[in-house]
Amino acid sequence: MSVLDEILEGVRADLAARQRSVPLDRLKEAAGRAPAPRNPCAAFKGEDVAVIAEVKRASPSKGALAAIADPAALARDYEAGGACVISVLTESRRFGGSLDDLDAVRRTVQVPVLRKDFVVSSYQLWEARAHGADVVLLIVAALEQSPLVSLVERAASIGMLPLVEVHTEPELDRALDAGATVIGVNARNLATLKVDRGIFGRIAGQIPDGIVKVAESGVRGPRDLLAYAASGADAVLVGESLVTEKDPRNAVADLVTAGSHPALRGER
Repeated sequence: MSVLDEILEGVRADLAARQRSVPLDRLKEAAGRAPAPRNPCAAFKGEDVAVIAEVKRASPSKGALAAIADPAALARDYEAGGACVISVLTESRRFGGSLDDLDAVRRTVQVPVLRKDFVVSSYQLWEARAHGADVVLLIVAALEQSPLVSLVERAASIGMLPLVEVHTEPELDRALDAGATVIGVNARNLATLKVDRGIFGRIAGQIPDGIVKVAESGVRGPRDLLAYAASGADAVLVGESLVTEKDPRNAVADLVTAGSHPALRGER
């Protein structure tokens, strides 16, 4: 069993428990009361490389990263540093996240918020919207094609932007067939947890014009952002290197400054 399979097994068990506790109708009512969705596409399609900064306590590859006693305070630092989206890990077993983290961040920041989890059911989409998410991650490797198509369509229908994650060329084909308009290329193989920063460059050139390209994983600082930008990234998603920083606000600001360099505009 791969790491991804193990994660999904836990996700499904936790999902079943939440479904027994909170009926779907109650989630839909809460989603109707949630703040209007904020769409980050203007930032993604601007001249600069956008920064998505992540609230992330742990990872399967590194274990505990940061305690993050106050996710809202961290999110405020990210926003003040210029992040255009705040990503919040809500998977609990391997990443130490929760929907409470999502609530805390949504109440605090004005920029769009991404729910990052292993979505396998439309229940989780309603859950994300009910807790104020504007963007939701859909991982191609975790889904068969029919559910992927359905989840992409359902996310859009309830006002959220699906960020569809791929790691291989066949997964890219599946994402495009599913109608993805924002595609994240993850440098980390979810089956082995190994990082290959060259993956983005190999796949990005095959993503059609007009599709937003997000580089995920492997951003240790401005130099990695610039390398991804040179390969066509419209945005980068950064977690581990920010949550382990003593000054996350300035760390984000450094990335944002790198992403606004005039020289990048001729490369992307």
